[in-house]
Amino acid sequence: METVLIIGMGDFGGNVARRMEELHCEVMAVDTNEERINEILPYVTNAVIGDGTNAEFLRSLGIGNFDVCFVALGGLFQSSLETTSLLKELGAKVVVSRATNDVQMKFLLRNGADEVVYPEKQMALRIATKYASKSILDFINLDNNYSIYEMKVPKDWQGKTLSQLDIRKKYNVNILTINRNQQVFIPSPDTLIQSDDVAYVIGDEHDIHKCFKI
Repeated sequence: METVLIIGMGDFGGNVARRMEELHCEVMAVDTNEERINEILPYVTNAVIGDGTNAEFLRSLGIGNFDVCFVALGGLFQSSLETTSLLKELGAKVVVSRATNDVQMKFLLRNGADEVVYPEKQMALRIATKYASKSILDFINLDNNYSIYEMKVPKDWQGKTLSQLDIRKKYNVNILTINRNQQVFIPSPDTLIQSDDVAYVIGDEHDIHKCFKI
């Protein structure tokens, strides 16, 4: 069970807190706003009113005891930067901070953040990719230009086996699973592609686009 500190109970921080509690983490929620603390308290292990830029307050929480600390202060960039830096100085094991633009991301990484999340950009990338083609049902961007796509299978795949298609050799794209009639399974080389199949594929983004003629 992970112990988690989340500073900032806006929409992003509140949703992270609720989800991590659902995943059986011990969640300590922090915000300067009493109303937000009262709203989140029923959904987390503990919630306190406090200022993440106050070193004494953070020290009183026992920062080193948390497995991960989230800084979810949104548009309050100066406070986010100060809180991130203080958490690291006080012995935080892992600090994940939220940014709202590329410049913020760079400064947060330079000032102690182990990871920076950029929800608006990440969601924009996902939505834009999803709606760029009717074949794309969903999209997850990974590191080093690799991505996972949820794709409708092309018409010319139907009635052929994976070994006949041989897309791994031709395009360097791997099929991870197939969703057929709401049943997900790992295909074999002899799996025959059907008209309503949905394939989950991984590969370089350009290779996937070439493979599916996007």
